[in-house]
Amino acid sequence: MITLALSKGRIFEETLPLLAAAGIEVTEDPEKSRKLILATTRPDVRVVLVRASDVPTYVQYGGADLGVTGLDVLLEHGNQGLYQPLDLRIAACRLSVAVRADYDYASAVKQGSRLKVATKYVGLAREFFASKGVHVDLIKLYGSMELAPLTGLADAIVDLVSTGNTLKANHLIEVERIMDISARLVVNQAALKLKQEPIRRIVDAFASAIPT
Repeated sequence: MITLALSKGRIFEETLPLLAAAGIEVTEDPEKSRKLILATTRPDVRVVLVRASDVPTYVQYGGADLGVTGLDVLLEHGNQGLYQPLDLRIAACRLSVAVRADYDYASAVKQGSRLKVATKYVGLAREFFASKGVHVDLIKLYGSMELAPLTGLADAIVDLVSTGNTLKANHLIEVERIMDISARLVVNQAALKLKQEPIRRIVDAFASAIPT
């Protein structure tokens, strides 16, 4: 049995055409089903639904043989023990710094001010600001980042940005792009040895179906 870990939402939807290229179709809609393990049209392949931030952990420790996860999650996780054969070029977005539209971020950085930054990407944010020589106090949040600058909790946020519409709706502006993000295929290294042939077939099918 090959187990593939996916998270609900955009990554799930955009992975479906890649699965179809491998001759695999999920037999139930995760938005309508309450099941967390979904069968597919291949008796030897199943999909497990986990939180996006948990995908690398499931794959690393063998709860799943393969997974699809964003580069942001992968880097924050530390990606130990994971083989990363493919950039799937789906779920594209960027990790950026954003502030209130009336906040002078450039001046604050230039003056060496200590910034309060809210994010769930504490490791990536720490690395980014350290590389710029900017002193920050990082506040870890799990929910809507946009609230933090609006309530005075933080001067800035580090979060994923896709269209920028959510920022605009909350009177925030993007001031720095940290990195471009897309979804990656990750494989458990032990599974790659034990189930080499079936996993290789899936990886090759994904590779041939990656959008250009």
